[in-house]
Amino acid sequence: MQKSDFFLSSYDYDLPQELIASRPAEGRINSKLLIYNSKTDEVIHAHFYDLVKYLPHDALLVLNQSKVFPCRLNGKKPSGGKVEVFFLTATADNEGFYRVLIKSNGKKKIGDTYLFEGDLTVTISDIREGHFYVSVNITDLISYLDQYASIPIPPYIRGGESDDQDKLDYQTVFAKNIGSVAAPTAGLHFTQEIFDQLKNDCGIDRAQVTLHVGLGTFAPVKTDDIREHDMHSESYFVESDQWKKIIAAKKKIAVGTTSLRTLESIWQMGTDKLQTDSVYDTNIFLHPGVDIQSIDALITNFHLPKSTLLMLVSSLIGREKTLELYKIAVENEYRFFSYGDAMLILR
Repeated sequence: MQKSDFFLSSYDYDLPQELIASRPAEGRINSKLLIYNSKTDEVIHAHFYDLVKYLPHDALLVLNQSKVFPCRLNGKKPSGGKVEVFFLTATADNEGFYRVLIKSNGKKKIGDTYLFEGDLTVTISDIREGHFYVSVNITDLISYLDQYASIPIPPYIRGGESDDQDKLDYQTVFAKNIGSVAAPTAGLHFTQEIFDQLKNDCGIDRAQVTLHVGLGTFAPVKTDDIREHDMHSESYFVESDQWKKIIAAKKKIAVGTTSLRTLESIWQMGTDKLQTDSVYDTNIFLHPGVDIQSIDALITNFHLPKSTLLMLVSSLIGREKTLELYKIAVENEYRFFSYGDAMLILR
Protein backbone atom coordinates (compact mmCIF):
# COMPACT_ATOMS: atom_id res chain seq x y z
CA MET A 1 0.00 0.00 0.00
CA GLN A 2 1.16 3.48 -0.88
CA LYS A 3 -0.34 6.86 -0.03
CA SER A 4 -0.81 7.46 -3.76
CA ASP A 5 -3.22 4.49 -3.88
CA PHE A 6 -5.82 6.81 -2.38
CA PHE A 7 -5.28 9.67 -4.86
CA LEU A 8 -7.93 9.89 -7.59
CA SER A 9 -5.30 11.13 -10.02
CA SER A 10 -3.41 7.87 -9.57
CA TYR A 11 -6.14 5.98 -11.45
CA ASP A 12 -5.83 7.84 -14.73
CA TYR A 13 -4.44 6.26 -17.90
CA ASP A 14 -4.20 7.07 -21.60
CA LEU A 15 -6.63 5.30 -23.94
CA PRO A 16 -6.82 5.88 -27.70
CA GLN A 17 -10.38 6.64 -28.77
CA GLU A 18 -10.32 3.88 -31.37
CA LEU A 19 -9.98 1.23 -28.63
CA ILE A 20 -13.39 2.08 -27.14
CA ALA A 21 -15.68 -0.65 -28.49
CA SER A 22 -18.87 0.65 -30.12
CA ARG A 23 -20.16 -2.86 -30.86
CA PRO A 24 -19.31 -6.24 -29.32
CA ALA A 25 -17.08 -8.75 -31.05
CA GLU A 26 -18.85 -10.77 -33.72
CA GLY A 27 -19.76 -13.85 -31.74
CA ARG A 28 -19.75 -13.32 -27.97
CA ILE A 29 -16.92 -15.77 -27.27
CA ASN A 30 -14.61 -14.27 -29.91
CA SER A 31 -13.57 -11.34 -27.74
CA LYS A 32 -9.96 -11.26 -26.60
CA LEU A 33 -9.05 -12.39 -23.09
CA LEU A 34 -6.10 -11.09 -21.08
CA ILE A 35 -5.21 -13.54 -18.31
CA TYR A 36 -3.19 -12.53 -15.28
CA ASN A 37 -2.02 -15.07 -12.70
CA SER A 38 -1.19 -13.11 -9.56
CA LYS A 39 0.69 -16.04 -8.01
CA THR A 40 3.14 -16.40 -10.89
CA ASP A 41 2.89 -12.83 -12.27
CA GLU A 42 2.31 -14.38 -15.70
CA VAL A 43 0.37 -12.59 -18.44
CA ILE A 44 -1.27 -14.63 -21.20
CA HIS A 45 -3.07 -13.36 -24.31
CA ALA A 46 -5.97 -15.54 -25.42
CA HIS A 47 -9.61 -15.40 -26.52
CA PHE A 48 -12.74 -15.95 -24.50
CA TYR A 49 -13.34 -19.30 -26.19
CA ASP A 50 -10.05 -20.43 -24.56
CA LEU A 51 -11.51 -19.93 -21.09
CA VAL A 52 -11.80 -23.67 -20.48
CA LYS A 53 -7.99 -23.95 -20.57
CA TYR A 54 -7.38 -21.53 -17.73
CA LEU A 55 -10.09 -21.84 -15.10
CA PRO A 56 -9.49 -24.13 -12.10
CA HIS A 57 -11.37 -27.42 -12.35
CA ASP A 58 -14.50 -27.94 -10.23
CA ALA A 59 -14.80 -24.21 -9.56
CA LEU A 60 -18.07 -22.30 -9.44
CA LEU A 61 -18.91 -19.37 -11.70
CA VAL A 62 -21.01 -16.75 -9.91
CA LEU A 63 -23.01 -14.65 -12.36
CA ASN A 64 -25.36 -11.69 -12.02
CA GLN A 65 -28.67 -12.64 -13.63
CA SER A 66 -30.18 -9.16 -13.47
CA LYS A 67 -31.83 -8.18 -16.74
CA VAL A 68 -31.53 -4.79 -18.40
CA PHE A 69 -34.89 -3.27 -19.30
CA PRO A 70 -35.56 -0.70 -22.04
CA CYS A 71 -36.13 2.42 -19.99
CA ARG A 72 -35.58 5.52 -22.14
CA LEU A 73 -38.70 7.10 -23.66
CA ASN A 74 -39.00 10.13 -25.92
CA GLY A 75 -42.32 11.97 -25.90
CA LYS A 76 -43.98 15.35 -25.82
CA LYS A 77 -45.43 17.86 -23.43
CA PRO A 78 -49.06 18.86 -24.02
CA SER A 79 -47.61 22.09 -25.48
CA GLY A 80 -45.67 20.10 -28.06
CA GLY A 81 -42.20 20.45 -26.52
CA LYS A 82 -39.88 17.46 -26.41
CA VAL A 83 -39.30 15.40 -23.26
CA GLU A 84 -37.23 12.34 -22.37
CA VAL A 85 -38.18 10.15 -19.42
CA PHE A 86 -35.66 7.62 -18.13
CA PHE A 87 -37.15 4.99 -15.80
CA LEU A 88 -34.72 4.13 -13.00
CA THR A 89 -36.91 1.36 -11.58
CA ALA A 90 -38.83 -1.37 -13.37
CA THR A 91 -41.38 -1.80 -10.60
CA ALA A 92 -43.55 0.71 -8.78
CA ASP A 93 -43.01 1.57 -5.12
CA ASN A 94 -45.62 1.07 -2.39
CA GLU A 95 -47.45 4.19 -3.55
CA GLY A 96 -47.56 3.00 -7.17
CA PHE A 97 -44.90 5.48 -8.33
CA TYR A 98 -41.82 4.95 -10.51
CA ARG A 99 -38.57 6.85 -9.95
CA VAL A 100 -37.40 8.56 -13.14
CA LEU A 101 -35.11 11.14 -14.65
CA ILE A 102 -36.83 13.79 -16.78
CA LYS A 103 -35.02 15.77 -19.45
CA SER A 104 -36.93 18.73 -20.87
CA ASN A 105 -36.84 22.52 -20.99
CA GLY A 106 -38.50 24.50 -18.25
CA LYS A 107 -39.27 23.94 -14.58
CA LYS A 108 -40.94 20.66 -13.63
CA LYS A 109 -43.64 20.45 -10.97
CA ILE A 110 -46.06 17.97 -9.47
CA GLY A 111 -48.98 17.43 -11.82
CA ASP A 112 -46.99 17.92 -15.04
CA THR A 113 -48.07 15.36 -17.65
CA TYR A 114 -46.16 13.98 -20.63
CA LEU A 115 -47.51 12.10 -23.64
CA PHE A 116 -45.92 9.12 -25.40
CA GLU A 117 -46.51 6.82 -28.33
CA GLY A 118 -49.05 4.07 -27.68
CA ASP A 119 -51.28 6.33 -25.54
CA LEU A 120 -48.99 6.31 -22.50
CA THR A 121 -49.39 9.22 -20.09
CA VAL A 122 -46.73 9.92 -17.45
CA THR A 123 -47.56 12.31 -14.61
CA ILE A 124 -45.21 13.72 -11.96
CA SER A 125 -46.77 12.63 -8.67
CA ASP A 126 -44.00 13.53 -6.22
CA ILE A 127 -40.59 15.19 -6.05
CA ARG A 128 -38.26 14.00 -3.30
CA GLU A 129 -34.65 15.06 -2.80
CA GLY A 130 -34.40 16.11 -6.43
CA HIS A 131 -35.84 12.82 -7.71
CA PHE A 132 -39.04 12.63 -9.74
CA TYR A 133 -41.67 10.00 -8.97
CA VAL A 134 -44.31 9.43 -11.62
CA SER A 135 -47.53 7.54 -12.15
CA VAL A 136 -48.57 5.97 -15.46
CA ASN A 137 -51.94 5.21 -17.00
CA ILE A 138 -51.20 1.56 -17.87
CA THR A 139 -50.94 -1.56 -15.73
CA ASP A 140 -48.20 -3.47 -17.62
CA LEU A 141 -45.38 -0.95 -17.92
CA ILE A 142 -42.69 -3.56 -18.69
CA SER A 143 -44.54 -4.82 -21.79
CA TYR A 144 -45.00 -1.23 -22.92
CA LEU A 145 -41.31 -0.42 -22.44
CA ASP A 146 -40.30 -3.57 -24.33
CA GLN A 147 -42.26 -2.30 -27.31
CA TYR A 148 -41.59 1.44 -27.24
CA ALA A 149 -38.53 2.27 -25.12
CA SER A 150 -34.86 2.10 -26.05
CA ILE A 151 -32.13 0.22 -24.21
CA PRO A 152 -29.90 2.48 -22.06
CA ILE A 153 -26.37 2.06 -23.40
CA PRO A 154 -23.60 4.16 -21.77
CA PRO A 155 -22.75 7.58 -23.24
CA TYR A 156 -19.29 6.42 -24.36
CA ILE A 157 -20.93 3.94 -26.77
CA ARG A 158 -22.06 5.86 -29.87
CA GLY A 159 -23.01 8.83 -27.71
CA GLY A 160 -25.56 6.73 -25.82
CA GLU A 161 -27.79 6.34 -28.90
CA SER A 162 -29.00 2.73 -28.95
CA ASP A 163 -30.76 0.74 -31.66
CA ASP A 164 -32.63 -2.55 -31.92
CA GLN A 165 -29.38 -4.53 -32.13
CA ASP A 166 -28.42 -3.29 -28.67
CA LYS A 167 -31.52 -4.96 -27.24
CA LEU A 168 -29.77 -8.25 -28.09
CA ASP A 169 -26.13 -7.27 -27.62
CA TYR A 170 -26.51 -5.42 -24.30
CA GLN A 171 -28.08 -8.40 -22.51
CA THR A 172 -26.53 -11.58 -21.13
CA VAL A 173 -27.86 -14.92 -22.39
CA PHE A 174 -28.71 -15.89 -18.80
CA ALA A 175 -30.50 -12.65 -17.79
CA LYS A 176 -33.63 -13.40 -15.78
CA ASN A 177 -34.69 -10.81 -13.20
CA ILE A 178 -35.69 -7.43 -14.66
CA GLY A 179 -34.27 -4.38 -12.90
CA SER A 180 -30.95 -3.08 -14.31
CA VAL A 181 -30.36 0.09 -16.32
CA ALA A 182 -26.84 -1.09 -17.21
CA ALA A 183 -25.63 -4.55 -18.15
CA PRO A 184 -23.32 -6.68 -16.01
CA THR A 185 -20.92 -6.57 -18.93
CA ALA A 186 -18.48 -9.40 -18.09
CA GLY A 187 -21.40 -11.78 -18.56
CA LEU A 188 -21.93 -10.60 -22.14
CA HIS A 189 -19.11 -12.85 -23.34
CA PHE A 190 -20.79 -16.10 -22.29
CA THR A 191 -22.87 -18.44 -24.46
CA GLN A 192 -24.69 -21.62 -23.55
CA GLU A 193 -22.06 -23.54 -25.53
CA ILE A 194 -19.21 -22.26 -23.36
CA PHE A 195 -21.19 -23.04 -20.20
CA ASP A 196 -21.65 -26.60 -21.46
CA GLN A 197 -17.95 -26.89 -22.32
CA LEU A 198 -16.86 -25.67 -18.90
CA LYS A 199 -19.25 -28.11 -17.22
CA ASN A 200 -18.36 -31.13 -19.32
CA ASP A 201 -14.58 -30.62 -19.57
CA CYS A 202 -13.76 -29.04 -16.21
CA GLY A 203 -16.65 -29.75 -13.88
CA ILE A 204 -17.28 -26.01 -13.57
CA ASP A 205 -20.82 -25.27 -12.40
CA ARG A 206 -22.55 -21.92 -12.14
CA ALA A 207 -24.68 -20.07 -9.63
CA GLN A 208 -26.68 -16.88 -10.03
CA VAL A 209 -27.07 -13.84 -7.83
CA THR A 210 -29.12 -10.75 -8.65
CA LEU A 211 -27.79 -7.22 -8.22
CA HIS A 212 -29.76 -4.58 -10.10
CA VAL A 213 -27.27 -2.20 -11.68
CA GLY A 214 -28.23 1.46 -11.34
CA LEU A 215 -27.01 4.64 -13.01
CA GLY A 216 -24.70 5.14 -10.05
CA THR A 217 -22.32 2.65 -11.64
CA PHE A 218 -21.38 5.48 -14.05
CA ALA A 219 -21.11 8.17 -11.36
CA PRO A 220 -17.66 9.79 -11.41
CA VAL A 221 -15.47 9.99 -8.33
CA LYS A 222 -15.24 13.68 -7.47
CA THR A 223 -13.10 13.59 -4.33
CA ASP A 224 -9.31 13.83 -4.54
CA ASP A 225 -9.08 11.16 -1.82
CA ILE A 226 -11.03 8.15 -3.09
CA ARG A 227 -11.85 7.08 0.48
CA GLU A 228 -14.14 10.10 0.73
CA HIS A 229 -16.22 9.04 -2.28
CA ASP A 230 -19.96 8.65 -1.63
CA MET A 231 -20.62 5.24 -3.17
CA HIS A 232 -23.98 4.60 -4.79
CA SER A 233 -26.34 1.97 -3.39
CA GLU A 234 -27.79 -0.98 -5.29
CA SER A 235 -30.16 -3.78 -4.28
CA TYR A 236 -29.32 -7.49 -4.40
CA PHE A 237 -30.69 -10.86 -3.40
CA VAL A 238 -29.66 -14.51 -3.60
CA GLU A 239 -32.09 -17.39 -4.00
CA SER A 240 -31.72 -20.22 -1.49
CA ASP A 241 -30.76 -22.96 -3.97
CA GLN A 242 -28.08 -20.71 -5.47
CA TRP A 243 -26.68 -19.80 -2.06
CA LYS A 244 -26.23 -23.49 -1.21
CA LYS A 245 -24.05 -23.89 -4.28
CA ILE A 246 -22.04 -20.75 -3.49
CA ILE A 247 -21.33 -21.57 0.14
CA ALA A 248 -20.35 -25.16 -0.75
CA ALA A 249 -17.93 -24.18 -3.54
CA LYS A 250 -14.23 -24.64 -2.86
CA LYS A 251 -13.26 -22.11 -5.54
CA LYS A 252 -15.48 -19.23 -6.62
CA ILE A 253 -15.04 -17.18 -9.79
CA ALA A 254 -16.95 -13.91 -9.88
CA VAL A 255 -18.20 -13.03 -13.34
CA GLY A 256 -18.16 -9.27 -13.26
CA THR A 257 -17.77 -6.56 -10.67
CA THR A 258 -21.44 -6.72 -9.67
CA SER A 259 -21.17 -10.40 -8.76
CA LEU A 260 -18.07 -9.62 -6.71
CA ARG A 261 -19.77 -6.68 -4.97
CA THR A 262 -22.68 -8.96 -4.09
CA LEU A 263 -20.48 -11.71 -2.68
CA GLU A 264 -18.19 -9.36 -0.81
CA SER A 265 -21.18 -7.56 0.70
CA ILE A 266 -22.39 -10.88 2.07
CA TRP A 267 -18.93 -11.90 3.31
CA GLN A 268 -18.47 -8.59 5.11
CA MET A 269 -21.94 -8.83 6.62
CA GLY A 270 -21.28 -12.44 7.66
CA THR A 271 -22.32 -15.42 5.55
CA ASP A 272 -24.31 -16.84 8.46
CA LYS A 273 -26.47 -13.69 8.57
CA LEU A 274 -27.72 -13.86 4.98
CA GLN A 275 -31.44 -14.47 4.65
CA THR A 276 -31.88 -15.96 1.20
CA ASP A 277 -34.53 -14.47 -1.07
CA SER A 278 -34.49 -11.26 1.01
CA VAL A 279 -33.53 -8.01 -0.69
CA TYR A 280 -30.53 -6.11 0.66
CA ASP A 281 -28.97 -2.77 -0.25
CA THR A 282 -25.22 -2.39 -0.61
CA ASN A 283 -22.97 0.61 -1.11
CA ILE A 284 -19.78 -1.40 -0.72
CA PHE A 285 -16.73 0.32 -2.22
CA LEU A 286 -13.84 -2.00 -3.03
CA HIS A 287 -10.47 -0.29 -3.44
CA PRO A 288 -6.85 -0.86 -2.36
CA GLY A 289 -6.77 -1.39 1.37
CA VAL A 290 -9.95 -3.50 1.36
CA ASP A 291 -9.25 -7.20 1.83
CA ILE A 292 -11.30 -9.27 -0.66
CA GLN A 293 -12.34 -12.50 1.04
CA SER A 294 -15.08 -14.02 -1.09
CA ILE A 295 -13.53 -15.08 -4.43
CA ASP A 296 -10.61 -16.90 -6.02
CA ALA A 297 -10.80 -15.31 -9.48
CA LEU A 298 -12.54 -12.49 -11.35
CA ILE A 299 -13.64 -12.17 -14.95
CA THR A 300 -14.19 -8.54 -15.88
CA ASN A 301 -13.99 -6.04 -18.73
CA PHE A 302 -11.58 -3.10 -18.99
CA HIS A 303 -12.91 -0.08 -17.12
CA LEU A 304 -12.89 3.70 -17.41
CA PRO A 305 -10.05 5.80 -16.01
CA LYS A 306 -10.64 7.06 -12.45
CA SER A 307 -13.71 4.82 -12.07
CA THR A 308 -14.74 2.88 -8.98
CA LEU A 309 -14.58 -0.28 -11.11
CA LEU A 310 -10.92 0.33 -11.90
CA MET A 311 -10.35 0.79 -8.16
CA LEU A 312 -12.17 -2.50 -7.54
CA VAL A 313 -9.74 -4.35 -9.82
CA SER A 314 -6.89 -2.60 -8.02
CA SER A 315 -8.16 -3.95 -4.71
CA LEU A 316 -7.40 -7.44 -6.02
CA ILE A 317 -3.98 -7.02 -7.61
CA GLY A 318 -2.82 -3.53 -6.64
CA ARG A 319 -3.06 -0.23 -8.47
CA GLU A 320 0.37 -0.34 -10.11
CA LYS A 321 -0.12 -3.87 -11.46
CA THR A 322 -3.61 -2.96 -12.71
CA LEU A 323 -2.31 0.05 -14.64
CA GLU A 324 0.59 -2.02 -15.95
CA LEU A 325 -1.86 -4.61 -17.32
CA TYR A 326 -4.03 -1.88 -18.83
CA LYS A 327 -0.96 -0.48 -20.60
CA ILE A 328 -0.24 -3.96 -21.97
CA ALA A 329 -3.85 -4.20 -23.11
CA VAL A 330 -3.60 -0.87 -24.95
CA GLU A 331 -0.33 -1.90 -26.60
CA ASN A 332 -1.99 -5.14 -27.78
CA GLU A 333 -5.09 -3.29 -29.01
CA TYR A 334 -7.60 -4.83 -26.66
CA ARG A 335 -11.05 -3.21 -26.90
CA PHE A 336 -12.25 -1.35 -23.82
CA PHE A 337 -15.40 -0.76 -21.76
CA SER A 338 -18.88 -2.33 -21.95
CA TYR A 339 -18.67 -3.90 -25.42
CA GLY A 340 -14.93 -4.54 -25.15
CA ASP A 341 -12.68 -7.48 -24.36
CA ALA A 342 -12.30 -9.34 -21.09
CA MET A 343 -9.73 -9.95 -18.39
CA LEU A 344 -9.32 -12.98 -16.13
CA ILE A 345 -7.57 -12.43 -12.81
CA LEU A 346 -6.44 -15.60 -11.03
CA ARG A 347 -5.53 -15.12 -7.38
